[in-house]
Amino acid sequence: MSKLQPPSLSLLDKYRGEDFQALYSTTVTVQGGEARHGRASGIARSDDGELQVNLRLPTELGGPAGGTNPEQLLAAGYAACFHGALSLLAAKAGLDVPDAEVKVSVTFGRDPVDGLYALTAHVNIHLPGIDRAVAEELVRNTERLCPYSKMARQGMHSVVALTQ
Repeated sequence: MSKLQPPSLSLLDKYRGEDFQALYSTTVTVQGGEARHGRASGIARSDDGELQVNLRLPTELGGPAGGTNPEQLLAAGYAACFHGALSLLAAKAGLDVPDAEVKVSVTFGRDPVDGLYALTAHVNIHLPGIDRAVAEELVRNTERLCPYSKMARQGMHSVVALTQ
């Protein structure tokens, strides 16, 4: 079995094309499960079979818990992406950050603008042993690189279509 390795620093090379260049794509399908409600009793499965999770409402939303929820999945994706981007930029700068930690809190709540729902995210980065000014610059640059940070700041292209 080969040892896991970080991705190549070539991922930091600038792209100069005119159109979006897809590098990876995945699909996750959610079905409603027992309650016929994806958030309350759904099952999420990736197209490659590597992800399969039971979805459950957290107790704070009246659910039984006992599974994960969309906010946890978003927080995990955001934290992993930010940590990966941070690690790439640190390596490029010659910084060793073996104990770097990224903690993302996602909150689901009521939106005062439309009275419906919204999400907030708080990203906390811990970089022990790194000078504060260096760490702040690294975090600022990571925020510009991380696609989840871009999505949180700018939104993302989304197409919703009915298929039957």
